[in-house]
Amino acid sequence: MQIEATLNGKKVVWQVKSDELLADTLRTHKVSSVRKGCNTTCCGLCTVWVDGRPVLSCATLAVRVDGSEITTMEGVQKEAEEFARVLVAEGADQCGFCSPGFIMTVLAMKKELQNPTEDDIVHYLTGNLCRCTGYLGQLRAIKKFLGVA
Repeated sequence: MQIEATLNGKKVVWQVKSDELLADTLRTHKVSSVRKGCNTTCCGLCTVWVDGRPVLSCATLAVRVDGSEITTMEGVQKEAEEFARVLVAEGADQCGFCSPGFIMTVLAMKKELQNPTEDDIVHYLTGNLCRCTGYLGQLRAIKKFLGVA
């Protein structure tokens, strides 16, 4: 079936199977920031925005985004680089495998939450799994990036 969407500000028309996952469609179309780590919605590596809201693309059928605006890390490169610099400065970058999904989640948090508490931040990150850290450096970086104490 054919779907039409906007990907990072550009109109796209794709042929997809009725059971095809958005993560697979994006990878097929050379969107390299979208990764699949668990295929069970537990790790957050595949996080993208659909109509401005973070979704797990490994659990979203491609047909469900027909007519939607999809944003991947390639579409928010400047903001992603800003946050990545803060991550590095806080020693929280580690291996980087989880970074695209993690960064997309943090950038969505910045848009959605006003003056979040540490508990708000931790709750928002529930679906993002990092195997390298204990999250303390990442939490410091997020707080610094969001401008909260």
